[in-house]
Amino acid sequence: MRPMFQYLHGGLPEALADAADAGPASTGLGRRVFLKMSLATGFALYATGGTAQEAAQGATAGGSAPGAPEPLKPFQQPSAFVAIDGDGIVTVTIGKIEFGQGVQTALPMLVAEEMDADWSKVRCELAPAGEAYKDPFFHIQMVGGSTTMKASWQQYREIGARMRAMLVAAAARQLNTPAAQLRTESGSVVAPDGRRLGYGMLAQAALAEPVPASVTLKQPSQFKLIGKPVNRLDARAKSSGRQDFGIDVKLPGLRTVVMVHPPVFGGRVARFDAAPALAVPGVEEVIQVPLWGNATGLAIVANGFWPARKARELVKVDWDLSGLERVDSAAQLEQFRALSRQPGVPVQKADTSALGSTPAAGLITAEYTFPYLAHTPMEPLNCTIDFRGDRCTVWVGSQFQTVDQAQIAGVLGLKPEQVTLHTMTAGGGFGRRATPTSDYVVEAAQVAKARHAAGKTGPVKMIWTREDDVRGGYYRPTHLHRVEIAHDRKGKVLAWKHVIVGQSITMGTPFAAFMVKNGADATMTEGVAESAYPFPIALEVHHPKTNVPVLWWRSVGHTHTAFVMETLVDELARAGKLDPVAYRRQLLAKHPRHVAALDLAVDRSGYGKAKLPKGRAWGVAVHESFNTVVAYVAEVSMKEGRPVVHKVTAGVHCNLAVNPRSIEAQVQGALVMGIGMTLPGAAITLKQGEVEQSNWHDYRVPIHVDAPRVEVHLVPSADPPTGMGECGVPPIAPAIANAVAALTGKRWRSLPFPA
Repeated sequence: MRPMFQYLHGGLPEALADAADAGPASTGLGRRVFLKMSLATGFALYATGGTAQEAAQGATAGGSAPGAPEPLKPFQQPSAFVAIDGDGIVTVTIGKIEFGQGVQTALPMLVAEEMDADWSKVRCELAPAGEAYKDPFFHIQMVGGSTTMKASWQQYREIGARMRAMLVAAAARQLNTPAAQLRTESGSVVAPDGRRLGYGMLAQAALAEPVPASVTLKQPSQFKLIGKPVNRLDARAKSSGRQDFGIDVKLPGLRTVVMVHPPVFGGRVARFDAAPALAVPGVEEVIQVPLWGNATGLAIVANGFWPARKARELVKVDWDLSGLERVDSAAQLEQFRALSRQPGVPVQKADTSALGSTPAAGLITAEYTFPYLAHTPMEPLNCTIDFRGDRCTVWVGSQFQTVDQAQIAGVLGLKPEQVTLHTMTAGGGFGRRATPTSDYVVEAAQVAKARHAAGKTGPVKMIWTREDDVRGGYYRPTHLHRVEIAHDRKGKVLAWKHVIVGQSITMGTPFAAFMVKNGADATMTEGVAESAYPFPIALEVHHPKTNVPVLWWRSVGHTHTAFVMETLVDELARAGKLDPVAYRRQLLAKHPRHVAALDLAVDRSGYGKAKLPKGRAWGVAVHESFNTVVAYVAEVSMKEGRPVVHKVTAGVHCNLAVNPRSIEAQVQGALVMGIGMTLPGAAITLKQGEVEQSNWHDYRVPIHVDAPRVEVHLVPSADPPTGMGECGVPPIAPAIANAVAALTGKRWRSLPFPA
């Protein structure tokens, strides 16, 4: 398979090479690692090519002779992905992380379907970092951008089909029957005369068979497993408390590390007094270590978490904050507001002369604001590392295995293949575990390096508390939208001027070469620039540089663009005295997937037909992200000035649904997370450069009482699957806001909603 960009295996853009050279020495991730790194869409990262691990994971040695078929790649080798024991238990190894999205079930389903495996005997394991497990689409081992099923659909089915062909070939030898006369079913190969050989009996011989270069995959009409609602393979372990997460790693001689981070991003330790901390029983040392960029911090090493945390409260630190921007949220909002009234970087052009020039036209002038958001996964960030000088072993819930492996190697002066990285199940991520700087992983490596230099051995477990992540982690950027729309009061838009102000996620990183075009970051404009609505939008952006680290947050730019677009569409419909659903259908006439999702949600909700209880109203929104369309019809009332969401009906078009049960769970979880964006207190604010929130008591996240009744309905399709993990987030906030407008006549233009 050819890479998406020639840069991956050919020339490198000069800007990308310059960015690589500029990487801080503290991480060790310089030109050697970044030379083959690039970015495609969403937050898909590309990284280094083959390593010495190829031989251990089924790679074909050497190149191809001229005219000879190209040898199979490591990611095409069944031996790297499928193991069958004597009892016929099939264990599928997947190159992804499982952190709630259900890949530990969906990917084995693809393999089992093409193998004709007995699903009751299928198990799953997470793969370590390795060449065979790099995504063939992204050329890196990673999860992100809701791409797992889309990118793995062909690969994992081919793995299963190749394994089936090898099992049949082995059975043909043992049964002395032509392979073409054999069939497979439920974990067995069956001969025409009824003789049957189980996969467990054939496994060893099958692996000795040649791996077929090409295979024929099933048609959707032949699927027996794909498309059926299946219980998750990890459900029992998680619901019974037996699932091991990264934070559960236990090793002989393990030491726990907690960090003391600077109160302002980029701060450095000027001086510190470790004596009070070292007086805590169990605390062994306090080490000053470099952090990402030019910052420094302190690592407290103890024989357990609680001594380390107690010691952190006692250590005395003076910080050097000279030369650092001290961000203030109120002042920042005014800065953004002023920028929105100035010419910005043009993204797309359109005629705006109708603005204010036609007396009969209606005019909408709107300002939208969105705060910084923290990720706050349920499992705090953690990394366990055992450095032995010439090799290193790591246990981490990594979303970017290839990147984290390379970062650690760079810090420790090793080659990536000298770092064994075990992928651990993680308790949530939402983008936070896909950090290009590998911040908390790098910190663990720095501590291990310092201890090794001092002659100390043994593994260390780095644990970031939730306070560490809320106060010192990466955030969804804060944004301000300013929109002016001229319309004919009948639903027709005459002119649309749209300005977005916010930090770029990718500028100043190697990703800029691909994600920043003509000075505009595509992660900010997605959902407006690619809107399905046929509006003549003149779009401009401003990217102020601010001393706050920013990162993708579940659904990235769609977290704010969907809210703006869907509330404005609703406002245009009501200004023209048009039904909001009928108006959307008219606008989306050339987008059948949007219409299908919208119609399904509307039909199943009873919108326009059923009579709602007094004091309730429907709110509608439909939005495409990651190639999937999600439509919501929300049933809302008001209580003490706040919206109460009683029921949400979802229509989802994600093409073929591999596991409808998992998709239902994904939509439910994403919807509740999207509701979380609306709750008063769901904001990260800064004062004098310091984050004011610290944990869930002052950074609001949704709880049980905030979760409505949800019905999820899928549009039937046989087309290859599209993204699902993030797509349920964007439309819910505007659907609620549109219901509020119907109930109160007021348009709420900011998230979170007012208290």
